Amino acid sequence: MAKRDFYEVLGVSRGASAEEIKKAYRGKAKELHPDRNQDNPQAEAQFKEVNEAYDVLKDGDKKAAYDRYGHAAFEGGMGGGGPRGPYGQGADFSSAFSDVFEDLFGDFMGGRGGPGGGGGRSRATRGSDLRYNMRVTLEEAFKGAQKTITVPGSAACGACNGTGAEGGAEPQTCPTCSGLGKVRAQNGFFTVERTCPTCGGQGQVVKNPCRVCHGSGRIEKERTLSVNIPAGVETGTRIRLAGEGEAGMRGGPSGDLYIFIEVREHAIFQRDGVNLFCRVPVSMVSAALGGEVEVPTIDGGRSKVKVPVGSQSGRQMRLRGKGMPALRGGGIGDMVIELAVETPVNLTARQKELLDEFQRIQAENNPEGASFFQKVKSFWDGMKG
Repeated sequence: MAKRDFYEVLGVSRGASAEEIKKAYRGKAKELHPDRNQDNPQAEAQFKEVNEAYDVLKDGDKKAAYDRYGHAAFEGGMGGGGPRGPYGQGADFSSAFSDVFEDLFGDFMGGRGGPGGGGGRSRATRGSDLRYNMRVTLEEAFKGAQKTITVPGSAACGACNGTGAEGGAEPQTCPTCSGLGKVRAQNGFFTVERTCPTCGGQGQVVKNPCRVCHGSGRIEKERTLSVNIPAGVETGTRIRLAGEGEAGMRGGPSGDLYIFIEVREHAIFQRDGVNLFCRVPVSMVSAALGGEVEVPTIDGGRSKVKVPVGSQSGRQMRLRGKGMPALRGGGIGDMVIELAVETPVNLTARQKELLDEFQRIQAENNPEGASFFQKVKSFWDGMKG
């Protein structure tokens, strides 16, 4: 059976560039790989054909010979046919497939490395982010505050300027992986990629490590920071301090510091968003006759509130603009007052006399109600007897 034109096999024109040929092969190889087409008996033969075509067209000399003589260039005495790989006549599959191995399966094996296409990780690694839990009072959350904190962590080594090398010298390219940070081992069809054991995936090595940081480029150091707590914060608010986290490895950028706010419970006020709730005790007389009660406010002042005649426990009144400020603007919330009517205790004889008189007068004015209460009293007296 006559071989198909190699350009036709890859689906490219004769004027295609090397990058276009590689891209076409990558797509075909991924599509026709036998492991992905176990139910297609034709896939292996097609995969061999694709690899043979790419092995020729990726090589400038072979491509020129093929463009001039066609398939005859690799038959008989016209060029020696080239090595015979396991997946195609005259095709060095190991060479062809390894060119795009990382493109096809890099996602499963960690992908390519740092910027610039060199593979491996850059020696400069960003530092980790840090978390700090901070507790503030409700008054501090209302007004805002300036807090000083001590953060354990790491900082760039001053002895080597963060490079990790003695005297600040630049690290050298790893001789084992040539700066890739990875090494490959091929066993027949399979290629296994792993982190370089010499440089630990950094791609570079330090011949003379700094004696202060031992080659890491950073040292353990506590730092004292001033943190601005804006007015209106609440439990769960997160404040980000850029660049105040762990120092990067070997000159890499520092991570960030995140302050997580927790607002302490208050002895008087309960908070719901921007509103505050306050339970205020009032005497039975003030609740019955009406009056005035003075209540504290979160700003440290006091406000007078009128108690309406005949107020019951649980009655609520609202003080506009006496709540918490919104964190990102939007005004100030309200303060809600809830009345709690107090029952008098430790009465004097005169007070008891007056209350008895009050009860008698009330019974005269409301005989039905008095009859009900008298029945209840008789019931309890009978239970005691």
